[in-house]
Amino acid sequence: MTDRDDLRFAAGTVIIGKWHRKQYRLVKWLGSGAQGTVYLGHDGTRTIAIKLAKDRASLISEVHVLQQFETLQGGPLGPSLYDSDDWIRGGRTIGFCAMEYLKGESLSSALKRKPFDWVLVYMLQLLKQLSRLHQAGYIFGDLKPENLILMHPGHSIRCLDFGGVTRIGRSVREYTEFFDRGYWGIGSRRAEPSYDLFSCVMILINAALGKRIERSRAPQQQLIHLIKTNPKLATIHRPLLQGVQGHYTHAEELRQALLLEIMASPQPVSPQVQPHRHRQQRHAIKRNQNSWRPAWAAASVLITAYILFVVIYVM
Repeated sequence: MTDRDDLRFAAGTVIIGKWHRKQYRLVKWLGSGAQGTVYLGHDGTRTIAIKLAKDRASLISEVHVLQQFETLQGGPLGPSLYDSDDWIRGGRTIGFCAMEYLKGESLSSALKRKPFDWVLVYMLQLLKQLSRLHQAGYIFGDLKPENLILMHPGHSIRCLDFGGVTRIGRSVREYTEFFDRGYWGIGSRRAEPSYDLFSCVMILINAALGKRIERSRAPQQQLIHLIKTNPKLATIHRPLLQGVQGHYTHAEELRQALLLEIMASPQPVSPQVQPHRHRQQRHAIKRNQNSWRPAWAAASVLITAYILFVVIYVM
């Protein structure tokens, strides 16, 4: 086991694999997590991502998962794996892997500036990806916005940090409290598709609130009340309630239910005119309302069309 701080190295440091003898140069530190530190790197011909492992056993497990995912049909779930080896540094052995560098924006960053409608589009994509993962016999486990990336160009969603991926039936090893059903007392940490689907609902709650909240003394009732009363969540509350209570056993079930609710959602309606307003003022407001109606309708049609495009052609 290696401390996280012990995995910080200066830009320009050269890594030479003990077994494969391939060389990599560290360009920039990208971030550190529970299982290691990730750098932007270069292998002499291309830009890559290099993960230095805090724990070699965990790295071996993650590498095994990435290798298996490359054989799945459909688009990639995460980064392609290029190499896995050991690096001897100062008398100690540090396990590492070289992966495809995914260029894009983290979902956590996008949530801060994107309208909620876009988050729903991303969620439909994510559920399609999770369906393939679950069919392969795994769940993602530590599912949160920081572990998801929107690729440039195209905004297709990909998964990052597969250290929390767990075979179905085993115990989830890595989790983040807000997205963990065990923290909210609404289920166990047994790896099953419904565990990931709970996390998906919590991602939508996080996006709707713009923040993460602490649980109350009655956490299940707290989430149910929030889903039913939040304006952004209320129109899709039925599938969210089913998801948060573990009623879905397949990601495709939640995806289809969300899609039906989105398609059935009413178009935005402009505020009603107060009856006590002056007649001339009422006419002016009415004209403004009428002028906005085409814009609202166009926006609604565009959003619906984009969702359908993603569902039919991309997903």
